[in-house]
Amino acid sequence: MVAKFKHAVALVAEDEPLLRMDAADTLEEAGFTVLEAANSRDALRHLEEVETIELLFTDIEMPGPIDGIALAHEVVKRWPNVSVVVCSGRVKVGPGDLPPQARFIAKPFSADLMIRAVEKVMG
Repeated sequence: MVAKFKHAVALVAEDEPLLRMDAADTLEEAGFTVLEAANSRDALRHLEEVETIELLFTDIEMPGPIDGIALAHEVVKRWPNVSVVVCSGRVKVGPGDLPPQARFIAKPFSADLMIRAVEKVMG
């Protein structure tokens, strides 16, 4: 895989350690510097502390004060320059559930599908 996102910073918010590690590895192979969060509280903390985050990749179902859908809306409102990809293996999203600029992918997904979603959302 070509590292086309060199120097970009991504935040992976996923409570399942193996899934979080897989997503982080895929993004690192694409050139991202990756931060990780196991819950929405840690994800928000990273977003508040690290001004260079360009991508949020989040699961819908995770511990914390808000779920991944609410996190996506919060990010679009507070950090409009951060692109958002949301994933889930159980929750189905309907029209209007996510911010219009966010993308959804269903679990399980391949690394290629993940990177295509990231490319679409980041332009």
